[in-house]
Amino acid sequence: MLVLDPSFARYRIYSSTLEQVATGMRWAEGPVYFPEGYVLVSDIPNNRIMKFDEKTGAFTVFRANAGWANGNARDRRGRLITCEHSVARRVVRTERDGRITVLADSFEGKRLNAPNDVVVKSDDSVWFTDPLFGINGEWEGARAKPEQATTNVYRIGSDGKITAVLTDLVNPNGLAFSPDEKKLYVVEWRGTPNRSIWSYDVGADHTLSGKTKLIDAADQGALDGFKVDRDGNLWCGWGSNGALAAEPSDVGGRKVFQLRGRSEDLDGVMVFNPQGKAIGFVRLPERCANLTFGGPKNNRLYMASCHSLYALYVESHGAA
Repeated sequence: MLVLDPSFARYRIYSSTLEQVATGMRWAEGPVYFPEGYVLVSDIPNNRIMKFDEKTGAFTVFRANAGWANGNARDRRGRLITCEHSVARRVVRTERDGRITVLADSFEGKRLNAPNDVVVKSDDSVWFTDPLFGINGEWEGARAKPEQATTNVYRIGSDGKITAVLTDLVNPNGLAFSPDEKKLYVVEWRGTPNRSIWSYDVGADHTLSGKTKLIDAADQGALDGFKVDRDGNLWCGWGSNGALAAEPSDVGGRKVFQLRGRSEDLDGVMVFNPQGKAIGFVRLPERCANLTFGGPKNNRLYMASCHSLYALYVESHGAA
């Protein structure tokens, strides 16, 4: 862990070291922890959800043919909520008996784009992002034409009603609430022009206002999924955004357009305080797409990173 600001030192455990607890995935995403002692993580290109048992260390297939599952969450009754972001293009809930309940697959009579990430609020409402990634190509599902005119953030009320709460972001991605749920944070992919996290005030009527740019990843970093801890810090999946340098450099006698930022410098988890200042960095050997807090004390950081799932104990606890 790199301390970028003295305020981050309190979250660092000197004797805690990084663990690769599972590997063998093609692109790991959407980890979610269950108090029974396991983590579910999506392996999108392999179209499956994997299960890591922290008591036995076993890493097994939880669900094959998983609808190209991406983001996952746990609702207030301990049920799995999943964004199936390609082909089916829907948000589903896994009931206690294993049945699948469809929560959303369309809006105003048209199919959703590619549900990406999801969070459950304390009032049991389900909020999710709907960018185009799952239908843009063949790597994470199947290419398809979008039916929605915009890429939205939606809210599913406890009554099942679906509302588009944001319609002006270019490919919204990760999202999370502040600990008091008075603010919603949403990643915008590349419309500002860099990847950014926007902050919104959440009204009593569930409307969003006061749009403010909290974090700008600049022209090298790639924000993806993130989680908020009890102190309001944002722990963000981080890596290179794939942007190439404007001019080629000489590599072994050839002119090569290299990445603006080196993966070995950017891969990991960047931590920002509630004011949007970078205060810490967890360096990883692979790019981190998403993460979750878990463990019996909610202080074990699980990080879904390319082919692997990593874990690290920290002096911080997930907000929910």
